[in-house]
Amino acid sequence: MLLPVSPPKADWIEQRSELEQWLAGLAAGAVLGLDTEFMRRDTFYSRLALLQLGWNGRYALVDPLAFDIAGALLPLESAHVVTLMHSASEDLETLSPWLPAGPRVLFDTQIAAAFVGMGLGISYRGLVAELAGAELDKGETRSDWMQRPLTPSQRDYATLDVVYLQIIHQQLAERLLQRGRAAWHAEDCERLKRKSCSREGDPQPQLVYRGAAEWPREQQALLRRILLWRDTTARRLDKPRPWLLEDALMLSIAQQPPATLAALEQRSSGQRALRSAQRTELFELLQPAVSDEEIAATHAIPPHPQGKAKQALSAMKLAVDTLATELDLPPGLLCSRKVLEEYVVTANWPEALEGWRRGILHERLASLLPD
Repeated sequence: MLLPVSPPKADWIEQRSELEQWLAGLAAGAVLGLDTEFMRRDTFYSRLALLQLGWNGRYALVDPLAFDIAGALLPLESAHVVTLMHSASEDLETLSPWLPAGPRVLFDTQIAAAFVGMGLGISYRGLVAELAGAELDKGETRSDWMQRPLTPSQRDYATLDVVYLQIIHQQLAERLLQRGRAAWHAEDCERLKRKSCSREGDPQPQLVYRGAAEWPREQQALLRRILLWRDTTARRLDKPRPWLLEDALMLSIAQQPPATLAALEQRSSGQRALRSAQRTELFELLQPAVSDEEIAATHAIPPHPQGKAKQALSAMKLAVDTLATELDLPPGLLCSRKVLEEYVVTANWPEALEGWRRGILHERLASLLPD
């Protein structure tokens, strides 16, 4: 039977000196639990609303709305501190202005759980129930974390997000060592940091629009041009990408560019962040013809596997599933179907399968590529 829990007392920190003092207490070899609450409803970048810390039975709720935390998180960049986080990608992205490379040593408990046979994508609440025998309340999941003051319920909920991280870490770290998976886990945590902390846009954003795979290369290059503009502009204005151009409209414009600014205005009415200045920018962006250099710089969108490629995909999927069973790993952790599709149609070894995955997958999968 799961037991409801009461949170311990947490320090409320709203001054830089208090945060620096709290972090100064971290001893060499400290294992620090960290979580964030953030909001992203009408912006490109998420807004850090709260930072939760836990170490050695001490807990703190840091209010980043009360002071600038820039430079105060330097202890997390020390190789002598292990930072515990659960499903850290969005938290790392939110913290990237203050931790551009993420914490030096990251231990993601969700990734660790997948490596030790607890399934792919288990929730923090699920891990707490499984490994600590406690039941966490979900009542504040959709709270407004930008409000001040926070309610007692919000504070309790936020504190409990870090209370069990060390208990979970102890058990997962031991199981990783028993299975010989600690190095694999550490590598995946490093990969997660690189991906989540990057503030740069995707240089080939058109590749995810598989429905445009049959378009002429000129149209694919124009689609890439529009996508790069949308990403850059969304970042500059700090607005969600779809507020500038929804996908359906963007694809339509790439296929049939408007002949006049008035036509663009008519077709794009209702786009919440596409003002007159942005419409003019976009229209001017569409005017130059696609050059040979632009086509060469645009990676071709891979089509869905057909014929022999589809047969090869099935064989690869079976090989991955078989190996995952042998290793007692979720197949999706070993290699996702999306990555297999990319490999089977391009024959280029995916970056997602570098590292430890290459060593156990390359020979098996390469032999299955279609002629």
